[in-house]
Amino acid sequence: MYGPYTNEELLAEALARVRDKVIIATKFGFALDPNSHAVIGLDSRPEHIKTVADASLKRLKTNVIDLFYQHRVDPAVPIEDVASAVGKLGAALQSEYSLWVREPEDLVFATLEELGIGFVPYSPLGRGFLTGAIRRDRKFDASDIRNGHPRFQEENRAQNIALVDALTAIAAARGLTPAQLALAWVLAQKPWSVPIPGTRRIEQLQENIAAAEVELSAADLRQIEDTWAHADVAGGRNTQATMAYLDLTER
Repeated sequence: MYGPYTNEELLAEALARVRDKVIIATKFGFALDPNSHAVIGLDSRPEHIKTVADASLKRLKTNVIDLFYQHRVDPAVPIEDVASAVGKLGAALQSEYSLWVREPEDLVFATLEELGIGFVPYSPLGRGFLTGAIRRDRKFDASDIRNGHPRFQEENRAQNIALVDALTAIAAARGLTPAQLALAWVLAQKPWSVPIPGTRRIEQLQENIAAAEVELSAADLRQIEDTWAHADVAGGRNTQATMAYLDLTER
């Protein structure tokens, strides 16, 4: 649905020469209008999963999808049926996780470790807030989804910026950017965790990649934890529309 479909075609072109060196992940789970490609509902029926997989393979110009996610739980299809359809493809859980979204530690980490399931944290940079680039006067394009996120609202920014400034100070003392420190922290939590930071520019990509080489000491981790373990982050992590949607699908 990203693009929609354009991202898979771009991956096919970009990764053609290194296909054997990379892991490609894509998703199923939404029903899209065949003409406009707009989302019209959920669909995780086994037959639809197969159809989506076949179409993705063609767009990706490959013969295997390494990791095939269910994008959203479909309450109309028993989860056992979904699991059966993708059971041979491997398993991972993709959830938001970062210094300011810590819920997976209490809710799912022990289960993932017990079952040998990988973890793919999305928004490990707090949708850009943890990079230090979001200041009080920052304006977002009208199409930017962060306009609706509570943590980015003016009434919450000052409190959240103070937390990020503390992260920036720790990073600077180690010759790192706050983004690199935030990513290195995520990588240090579990060896089976593979964060997926968003990026729009080559320099951001290079900055993020460099974080993989950062090794935080026990003292580093304690200092970060002392600052963030009980951080009073202002505002919820999702928009009201997203929370209403999640509540509907989880009933």
